[in-house]
Amino acid sequence: MKKQLNTTFIYVLSIFGLLCCCFGGLGFLVSGPAYLIANKKLKSAIENPDNYEGNINAVNTAKTIALIILIINVLYFAYTLYIFFTVGYDEIHGRWREAMEALENI
Repeated sequence: MKKQLNTTFIYVLSIFGLLCCCFGGLGFLVSGPAYLIANKKLKSAIENPDNYEGNINAVNTAKTIALIILIINVLYFAYTLYIFFTVGYDEIHGRWREAMEALENI
């Protein structure tokens, strides 16, 4: 029996990783495994094409999307760390508090 090359799980992890990018770039914790899963599936499908059923190009596309989202998350995480270590937590918290007070006054 042939295994199915299903990319749905990879896409779900990638999109969830993109949504988690808003939380300081922590989406790399989700998009990294998505990339690794896609890479593993693609390698095994290329090595044994008779054992798999489906489109290899779809797995390659899912791998590319997961890689792009992983790069975005890593860059944003590095930016967050840079801001955190140069500005400091107290300054970031103060700016956040000012923004929340401005929203309450609207």
